[in-house]
Amino acid sequence: MYASKDIINKTIAFVKETLADAEGGHDWFHTERVYNNSLLIAKSEHVDEFIVALGALLHDIADSKFHDGNETVGPKIAREFLFKLNVDSAVIEHVVNIIEHISFKGGNEAQTFKSAELDVIQDADRLDAIGAIGIARCFNYGGFKNRALYDPEIKPNLNMSKAEYKNSNAPTINHFYEKLLLLKDRMNTETGKRLAAKRHEFMEHYLEQFYKEWEGRN
Repeated sequence: MYASKDIINKTIAFVKETLADAEGGHDWFHTERVYNNSLLIAKSEHVDEFIVALGALLHDIADSKFHDGNETVGPKIAREFLFKLNVDSAVIEHVVNIIEHISFKGGNEAQTFKSAELDVIQDADRLDAIGAIGIARCFNYGGFKNRALYDPEIKPNLNMSKAEYKNSNAPTINHFYEKLLLLKDRMNTETGKRLAAKRHEFMEHYLEQFYKEWEGRN
């Protein structure tokens, strides 16, 4: 049986190797930021920090966006990896549930699993989707998918189904309204809410400047 610290170190090494060639917004550095923010938020919450650490490290081990929309790949990889390390079965199930329920998925579906650990990791993941880094990740993924930056004729759709959200090819600016600007009010923890408020304000200033430049008003 490995000690918790050994398991975390082996998980870090596994994630680094697995995500070595990942898209820049969903690579090891994204995972590392979510991991660090999860540990920060966890200090103010009553949670199992071992589960928080494993859930954060494995939350994007196989994002469905890069696996033809298949949401079972990530949980399967995480389960098999943790099983090989003889991690307690209850911990494995909790981590798998976190991976299965962390995503935004359009924001219009009820979340069927809840835990304090998921709340922490979800906040950390959402923090990385907003603010300066969130903007960078948003445009990086838009470029990866060859999406337009902005098209005034294509309005944001705030009532997408999960399938519509996953298959959307809308301009990148639309994603701010369809997801990023909604996250501040969907944070779970007090620490998450406080950090999100600053990042949300930065995005608002960014969009104001974007439209000025787009319309030649600056």
